[in-house]
Amino acid sequence: MAQVTIHSFEEFEKFLGKEIGKSDYLKITQEMINKFADATLDHQWIHTDPERAAKESPFKSTIAHGYLTVSVLPFLWFQILEVKNIKMLVNYGIEKLKFNQPVLVGEEVRVVTKLKSISNLRGITKAEIDARLEIKENPKPAYDSTIIFLYHFN
Repeated sequence: MAQVTIHSFEEFEKFLGKEIGKSDYLKITQEMINKFADATLDHQWIHTDPERAAKESPFKSTIAHGYLTVSVLPFLWFQILEVKNIKMLVNYGIEKLKFNQPVLVGEEVRVVTKLKSISNLRGITKAEIDARLEIKENPKPAYDSTIIFLYHFN
C-alpha cells in the first residue's frame, strides 16, 4: 500500500519542493541479477559469475546491472505514491541519471523521492521527481536521477 494517495493535480502540486516519501528496502539477489542478464543479454561476469567476481572484481562480489537498479524504480515508486482518478500513466523519461556507487549482490536499496516540478500540459500532469536510490548502510547513493511521469487525470 502506498504511503501517499492523490486524486488531482492540485493535491500533487502541494508536494512541490518537498519529499514525497521513501520506499521500503528491496534486497538485490543473484537470482534477480541473473534474470535481468537473461532478459537484456548482458551476461558480463561482473554480474553473473560469483566465483570469478570474488577473485577478480575490485568489489569482491557480483554487482547488479546499473539498469537493473533503474528498472526497479516503478516498483519502489508505487510503494510511495498512488495516483487515483487517472486514465493513464506514461513513463516519459529519466534525466540526469548518474550512477555513483555499484550495488553488490545481497545489498538492500530504497528510493527517496522529492517533487522537483509539476506542470499542467493541457490537462496532462507532467511530474518531475528527484529520485535517489540509497543503499542500506552506505552513505553514497547508487544513483541520483530525475524521473518524469505524465499523469492523464480523468
